[in-house]
Amino acid sequence: MNLAASLATLEKKVLLVDADPQANASSGLGVDVSEIDCSIYECIIDHADVRDAIYTTDIEGLDIIPSHIDLVGAEIEMLNLPNRERVLTEILAPMKDEYDYILIDCSPSLGLITVNALTAADSVIIPVQCEYFALEGISKLLNTIKIIKSKLNPSLEIEGFLLTMYDSRLRLANQIYDEVKKHFQELVFKTVIQRNVKLSEAPSHGLPVILYDTDSTGAKNHLALAKEIIEKNK
Repeated sequence: MNLAASLATLEKKVLLVDADPQANASSGLGVDVSEIDCSIYECIIDHADVRDAIYTTDIEGLDIIPSHIDLVGAEIEMLNLPNRERVLTEILAPMKDEYDYILIDCSPSLGLITVNALTAADSVIIPVQCEYFALEGISKLLNTIKIIKSKLNPSLEIEGFLLTMYDSRLRLANQIYDEVKKHFQELVFKTVIQRNVKLSEAPSHGLPVILYDTDSTGAKNHLALAKEIIEKNK
C-alpha cells in the first residue's frame, strides 16, 4: 500500500490489486469494503469485468482493485475452474499496458490465490521482518517460487528482499540484516523499512503514510524504496 502510494507520488501510474481476504490494503487506502459492488472476488468467481472493480484513491495516479472477506471461500470455489492457477493472469492481462506498475498484495499464506498472484507477476518482493522466525519463512517461500517457475511462470524473478520493522538498536535486527545480506547479496534492497509509529498509525486513518505524515521515517523509507525500484527497472 505504501509502496504503491510512493510510486504514484513519483508520477507513475499504479494499480494495486488487493488479493488478501483481510482487505487491509483496501481499507488502508480509504476504501469502504462494505460499500463496494465489485471486488477481485467478483472478477475471479463471477467473471466480472476488471474495469468495474477498479476504484480511484485519494492519490492521483493510484487505483485499486479492492478485496473482500468472500475471497476466503474463493480458493475452494476455484478448485473446479479450468486453468485455475492462471485466473488472475487473465483478469489482469488487459490492464498491463495501462499502468506503469501493477502491485499484487498477497496474504502470508501460500494458497491458490497467492499461487495465482505469483503466476501473474513478473517479479516478487519478499518482505523480511527483522525477527527470528522470518528466516524460516523465507526458505518455504523460495521453494514455492521455484515450483511456480518450473511449472507455471518460467519468467518469475525475485525483485528483492525487503527488510521491514527494522530497529538498528536491536542486536537481533542487525543479525538478521547481516544474515539476509550474506545469503542474498545483490538481491537485498538497499532501503530498509524502519520501525515507525506513524507507519503503524496511518492505516487506521485510511491513509498511506505519505499522506498521513510526509516527514515521518516510514514515508521517507517507502519513497526511497519506490525510487530504488524505478531505478532498477529503467
